This record gives sequence, structure tokens and C-alpha cells, in this order.
Amino acid sequence: MTCANSVPAMTFLLRFGALCGALSGLFIALPGAVEGFVGETTATSLVIGVSPALAAPLLTALYLKQPRTTLGTVGYVVNFLGLGLFGAAAYALNIVLFHLDQPILAAPTKIVLTASALIFAVGTVLFAMSMIKARTHPLVPVWTYAIALPLFTFAAPLPDTPLTSALHVVVGGTLVWLARSVYPAAIRPAANSSPKINTMPA
Repeated sequence: MTCANSVPAMTFLLRFGALCGALSGLFIALPGAVEGFVGETTATSLVIGVSPALAAPLLTALYLKQPRTTLGTVGYVVNFLGLGLFGAAAYALNIVLFHLDQPILAAPTKIVLTASALIFAVGTVLFAMSMIKARTHPLVPVWTYAIALPLFTFAAPLPDTPLTSALHVVVGGTLVWLARSVYPAAIRPAANSSPKINTMPA
């Protein structure tokens, strides 16, 4: 890929990541706030269940925007793989198991779900550490990302309470904030892609 083609590609990835990340955050925060008053419903479970898939492009955009480091690369890889595993588990919990009356999970299933949550939590902390060191993204949502998302991961199977609803709102707001921090970088290359030509005589 030539340099001329790489700028539009990078711009697209950043914009796409920002848009998906904002939607993912809203899909977590808004249903979480509703569940704080009316409890879990079919509609809120469906929206929350698809939210992890929308977070994947945001994760890539966050990685692309900051300097490349070993910690950042390892954190991104583990976080991305963990997100895929946790996203599948969240989809099953919110869309499949939600409609079953107190399902009993087999021991291997519980082990796999726990391992998925653990991988995602470790990856989240590693990638957040790389973002903190890079100081490319706002530190408040980055620190919240490092603390709230692992808690959110292990709270997923717990019954709905005002505390878990508040955690949904915090996590969703964090993703929206990080998505907003990514988007401005997407429009700068287009604005600066045509260098000024000096027309003054030598």
C-alpha cells in the first residue's frame, strides 16, 4: 500500500473505530441505566449483548493512534482476543441464557467463561497501562478503563442491582469518551494532506 493510500485507510479505521466505540458505549450505558429502574428486559439484554462486537473497532483505533511499543502491542493483542472471548460469553449470557429459566451450567462451561473473563481483564489492564504511558488519550477515561472494565467483566453474571447498573453507565461513558478522543485524529490527515506550494520567486 502506498503512502497516499495509507492515509485514507487510517482515517477510515479511526473514524470507524470512533463511531463503533460510541455506539458500544451507548449500548452499555443506556440499557444499564434503564435496568436500574425496571430490571433486565429482553430489549436491554439484546442491546447489551451486541455491544462487545462494536467495541473491537474502537480498540484497534486506540492502538493505531498511540506510539508503537512492546507493552502496547502485547496489551492490544491480549485485550483484543479477550474481548472476542468475553463478547461471545456476554452474547450467550444476555441473549441465549436470559431466556432460560435458571440454567445450570456444566463445570467445563464455567471454567471457559471464567478463563475468558480473566483473559479480557488482564488484556484490559495491560493495554490501559500502555495508554497511560503513551499519554495520547485522556487519562481520566484511560484510568477508568483500567479499573472499571475488569470489574464490569466479573460482574456480568451477577444479578442486576443499582451498583451493577451504575457500573454499566460508567463503562459505557468511558467508551464514549475514548471514542471521542480518537475521532479528531481521523480528520487531520485529510486537512493536511495537500502541502502548500510556495509561489514566491526565488
